[in-house]
Amino acid sequence: MEFFTIANGISVHVWDTRDEGSADKPCLVLLHGYLETMYIFNELVDALKDSFRVITLDLPGHGLTDSAPAGADGQRVNSLAFQAQVVAGVLDKCGVAKAVIAGHSMGGYVTLRFLHDFPERAERAILLHSHPYPDAPEKATDRAREKTLIAEGKLQALAALSIPKMYHEENLRDCDEKIRETVELCETHDPEGIIAAIEGLRTRPDQQDVMAHPPVPLMLVHGDYDAFLPLEKVAEMKEAFPEGTDALTPGQGAH
Repeated sequence: MEFFTIANGISVHVWDTRDEGSADKPCLVLLHGYLETMYIFNELVDALKDSFRVITLDLPGHGLTDSAPAGADGQRVNSLAFQAQVVAGVLDKCGVAKAVIAGHSMGGYVTLRFLHDFPERAERAILLHSHPYPDAPEKATDRAREKTLIAEGKLQALAALSIPKMYHEENLRDCDEKIRETVELCETHDPEGIIAAIEGLRTRPDQQDVMAHPPVPLMLVHGDYDAFLPLEKVAEMKEAFPEGTDALTPGQGAH
């Protein structure tokens, strides 16, 4: 069932499979990545809803969910802390005390922040093509450039260029429909909300401490053709964070 609720003071678009026969099953929360919506998980929800009660949502600034309110300087920032509070608020509205939290890319950053702020509410955690590091200087520069492009009305053009890069080139034809759907759904984003999300990404803190000593079992799922999280970086993470486990999905990019 899809619905809107108020969480952490904003309107949030939510999908909960509770009414699809999964109310008594363990709860799994899926958090999407940058420029995505909760619909990125359609196929995964269908595959898992017989085993889990699945909850997913449009994260702040994405899809049909509002952004954080403006600060004293008039700027909206969808910080990781704000987004983690939204996730906790959605769990409250859904009557869920604890859940498995799984986040893709940006959603993985939110997952780590959720573990930091609400460790008692997580059963397990999964990072899907994600990591704990803050933006490198060159990435921060790219983010500033993206904010400018979006402010100039070029969000769809940016999405059309960026989203296919999440896929291994050999999978582009097979995934063409999903890529097209994801790009088209970017029309639902409020450009100002995406700019607020970018600012949250640009200013996010280093979360290596959470990754080093997670309060619950933590798994990293990655692909061997991920342009954003190459295998060399995964090897570095496995050595630096031995308390976690990892799973390789061969022949995959960031999706």
